[in-house]
Amino acid sequence: MNQGVLKMAEVLKERSEMADEFKWDLTPMYASDEEWEKDLAKLDEMAAAAAAYSGKLTDAKTIREYFDMETASERIVANVVSYAMLRRCEDTREAAAQSMYARAYGKMVTLSAAASFAEPEILSLPEEQLKEIAADPVLADYAFRMEQLLKRKPHTLSTAEEKLLASLGEALGASKEIANNLEDADLVFDPVKDGNGEEKELSGSNYILLQSSTDRVLRENAFHSYYKSFKQHINTFAAAYNGAVKGATATAQARHYASSREMVMAGSNIPVPVYDNLIEAVRRHMPAMYRYVRLRKKLLQVPELHYYDVYAPLSGEVENHYTYEEAQKMVLDAVAPMGSTYTDVVKDAFKSRWIDVYPNKGKRGGAFSSGTYDSNPYILTNFTGTLDSVSTIAHEMGHSMHTWFSKNNQPPQYADYTLFVAEVASTVNENLLIEQLLSKENDPKRRLALLNQYLEGFKGTVYRQTMFAEFEKEAHAMAERGEALNPAALNGLYKKLVADYFGPDMVLDEEVQYEWARIPHFYRPFYVYVYATGYSTAVALSEGILKEGAPAVKRYLEFLSMGGSKVPLEELAHAGVDLNTPEPIDRALTKFEQVLDDAERTADLVLAGK
Repeated sequence: MNQGVLKMAEVLKERSEMADEFKWDLTPMYASDEEWEKDLAKLDEMAAAAAAYSGKLTDAKTIREYFDMETASERIVANVVSYAMLRRCEDTREAAAQSMYARAYGKMVTLSAAASFAEPEILSLPEEQLKEIAADPVLADYAFRMEQLLKRKPHTLSTAEEKLLASLGEALGASKEIANNLEDADLVFDPVKDGNGEEKELSGSNYILLQSSTDRVLRENAFHSYYKSFKQHINTFAAAYNGAVKGATATAQARHYASSREMVMAGSNIPVPVYDNLIEAVRRHMPAMYRYVRLRKKLLQVPELHYYDVYAPLSGEVENHYTYEEAQKMVLDAVAPMGSTYTDVVKDAFKSRWIDVYPNKGKRGGAFSSGTYDSNPYILTNFTGTLDSVSTIAHEMGHSMHTWFSKNNQPPQYADYTLFVAEVASTVNENLLIEQLLSKENDPKRRLALLNQYLEGFKGTVYRQTMFAEFEKEAHAMAERGEALNPAALNGLYKKLVADYFGPDMVLDEEVQYEWARIPHFYRPFYVYVYATGYSTAVALSEGILKEGAPAVKRYLEFLSMGGSKVPLEELAHAGVDLNTPEPIDRALTKFEQVLDDAERTADLVLAGK
């Protein structure tokens, strides 16, 4: 894969040299930058209009007027910021696009500040008055929003207290900034030698790349050097994380929540047992993870499997290369079980240039899907012809299709779906792609490569993210019990979890215990579990689509169409997945075991030279 990327990088063109058919078409959003400037100029007036409602949100009619004005303003600011962001991504060196984004972002912050009074002001009303307002027919179009506001009422403080908490926002975020600056700016890593004795630079940005090398000497040396630096600063990392946890637990206490976990999950309308069900279900399926660890050891043909072998490519892997035209056909074939309603939109996405396909000089790396209520849901990729590149298109197309169905079936105030369901549609597409490829692949080496990609998705997204979730759960609980979150406690907790999740065939080098310090997700408490629940949900849905057919497709498309109009668990239940129980997690990990069975049989054929 990396060779493909490097080959592409050697022939990178300027954006002006790229054929239009491979660049996204932003003109449906704004015909020109000059048209964009006209909307940008409107944002100051919108900020003033929002601020003018301060002190007046005391009756249903005025609140309805404010919500309508806010919704209209948010549509325009979303267009302005999104367009500028997309233009900047085309060539990050371009000063004009950088300026556009900076100005747009500044206006968005101003508008957000001008409107920040609204919800606290509404929530400051007496509860009975607020219930009467919420029941008024004039607010029927915002009934779900008012319902959510009422849920937050018991956890909303007085105006003075809310102002005080808001003023502490920067201080409460200092721990994250300290950890980020320490890791990104101040940590220095010793260079490392590869298997040929050549010296390689090591940095935070290339660590995983080196861990993915076929050169085991390089992987081992990079592992030891990388965590040597973390060990040298572990007291600072522990102090920073302790500050972040204490800030979250103090805020939860001030808002009358039983725990920081309950507070965060309530913000997404997710019951706490969903979190616990995930951990308990994954732990029940630990033996399957241990089998996968043994399979890795077998295929890598090493006497001991170490933590620096976790990302190593397996000996049976092969890499195909595909043209963009082939990738389009592969994605369309994969989503064909969804029916014409879905596939016709995907065809239009390719035809109407939603996608910015190839890397060019200065283009932002990676991939994403981004759009607004009034625009196409655009996709950025840096296509290099690898299977990962094809899978990325399928993944981002899933996000874009979710956005398309939401905005075409919901009013603007309910078109945005929540983080809890955001990764479902993208992973459904990925799974459909790999199932389609497996159905046609009989060559053992190629089949093993596909199976391992499938297994790696489970390992990285279900098992590993659940391990992170369990670390967070216990760390915050320790703080709430008054226990110290010092290096010894955090290192010990993390090392025990790695041992539990990877099993007896993984050699736990001393450095393993420091890995928690490099995980930035921990500074945004209790959201990594969403990756695991989302992946498990996607497995259940893709299996249903392939096995049940039309009824499952109908439910799934209705789910995509719900946007943010219901709480996440209700939306998923409509699609056929009930996360109030551990059953979907069990079902997903049963699928993991079935894929693992296939991989073990196929690995035997590969090792036998067949």
